[in-house]
Amino acid sequence: MRTARPIQSAGVILLAATLAACGGQQQPEQENSPAAEAIAPVNDTAAATTVAANDTALVPAAAPAADAPPPAFAQCQSCHSPEAGKNGIGPSLAGVFGTKAAEVAGYDFSPAMTKSGLTWDEATLDRYLKAPQQVVPGTKMTFAGLSDDAKRAAVIAYLKSIG
Repeated sequence: MRTARPIQSAGVILLAATLAACGGQQQPEQENSPAAEAIAPVNDTAAATTVAANDTALVPAAAPAADAPPPAFAQCQSCHSPEAGKNGIGPSLAGVFGTKAAEVAGYDFSPAMTKSGLTWDEATLDRYLKAPQQVVPGTKMTFAGLSDDAKRAAVIAYLKSIG
């Protein structure tokens, strides 16, 4: 077993050297290049902050656009489009806020949704997005529901903004 030690040590040293090479610092001109900005990862869970040039207050580095979808809307986008007239597995959600259920043109709604008589206001959307099958038994929407109140509120606010 004495011969195994030098081989293990060499492996550890090689691994450490490889990791050190991967974690090296970028040159300043690379950090500000358009290519570096284009591939920089986005962190939706924590807002980056920066100090304003002539101020000591912290401000968001990149505030999301007012009508940008919240992270919770990613689940919705697997079936629904936020673009008017672009139906997918589910109907387009553009302009849906304030309309009657099953009014999106060009989408084949379930009989249950067509007969539901719902109007997509805040209260109805909140109930429906929490438990679609309970609110409209027989709906085509197989999504189990969005139980987090804050995420539901963010999705509803977004739906209001894409009217």
